[in-house]
Amino acid sequence: MISESKAGTVAAVFGPEKSGLNNEDLDLCHSLLTIPTNPEFSSLNLGMAVQVLTYELRVASMFDEGPVFETEAPPATGEEMEHFYAHLERVVEDVGFLDPENPRHLMRRLRRLFIRARPDKNEVNILRGILTAVDRKRGSN
Repeated sequence: MISESKAGTVAAVFGPEKSGLNNEDLDLCHSLLTIPTNPEFSSLNLGMAVQVLTYELRVASMFDEGPVFETEAPPATGEEMEHFYAHLERVVEDVGFLDPENPRHLMRRLRRLFIRARPDKNEVNILRGILTAVDRKRGSN
């Protein structure tokens, strides 16, 4: 979160104490974390979780993160990534790759893959161009 905050606004999202975040909320997150706890007392209340996370962020902000890979374009926005995910889901469904019995499993893994890759605007445009080319090719058959 520290390095991402240098490029723009970031947020930490916490779910309800009893249930945590649901899968649809988790799908929108770029990073997931858990706070290790004693198995006999496996949960923290919301205030404690916030306190632990903010402490860890403060400690992390005090250290140099080393070299940062510079991209040619700014990072893709959340909105751009959501459009990409919708386009990707439509194409993988159209070509028969997406399992209709369990569509969210594949898409959740693909989201995590692209979140780790941290594509910039140009890279997302390239990926969307590939998907559009697949759409066109399939439409011509």
